[in-house]
Amino acid sequence: MTERQSATRTGAQRGLSGPVVTYGVIGLCCLVFVIGPVSGLNPGFGTGDTLLAGTTRYFERWGVIPSELLRGSARALLTPLTALFVHGSWLHLLGNMLFLFVFGAMTEERMGRVRYALFYVGCGYLALLAYAVANAESSQTLVGGSGAISGVLGAFLCLFPKARVTSLFPFLFFLPLRFPAWIVLLFWFALQWLAEAQDTSSGPGVAYLAHLVGFGIGFCCAWAGLWLGARVKAQATATEGDSQP
Repeated sequence: MTERQSATRTGAQRGLSGPVVTYGVIGLCCLVFVIGPVSGLNPGFGTGDTLLAGTTRYFERWGVIPSELLRGSARALLTPLTALFVHGSWLHLLGNMLFLFVFGAMTEERMGRVRYALFYVGCGYLALLAYAVANAESSQTLVGGSGAISGVLGAFLCLFPKARVTSLFPFLFFLPLRFPAWIVLLFWFALQWLAEAQDTSSGPGVAYLAHLVGFGIGFCCAWAGLWLGARVKAQATATEGDSQP
């Protein structure tokens, strides 16, 4: 999935006013992955069984373990933050970063850098926390920025519903077609919902619930921001009007 974003190009021409948070998160996630054990590029983790053991310890240290998170230890409460920047495979990393690149830049431009950064971390944390609450007895580690990125998708749907994005649908033979964002994102949301409803596995897999929660939080936050912005603007206009002679 790709998109030509004129707002992003314009922002990049202004230097630091561009989507530096989005690009910074992408760069950080890629760096963390490359120096971690899963990429296979860091010889410090060894090979074979040594690499497998190191990978397990790595995920247990930086990922979310629901049963430990709900016990409330200080270290466990930090893991939803660290897990946002850790990914379990090349496919996991590239898929998440592609979605963030396509939808994150314009969302950041609209929200502003600081608010967007807090929004991203908040959505990711709450999405992982919701998953942990729903799987309170699980000792499986959970990593990845999918919950936060799902929040970005929800915000994008609220802020830019008519924006057109180029999408690849399997049942359309992967032909690149342009659709309004609301069609693409609601279709994505429906797929997550169906996958969550049909997921009966108790082992590690895709945390569809975190996707759904993140998406919902992102949409609601963006909607609340638009509503509050409209209220403030309306009040400011009324006050100005009252002061007219």
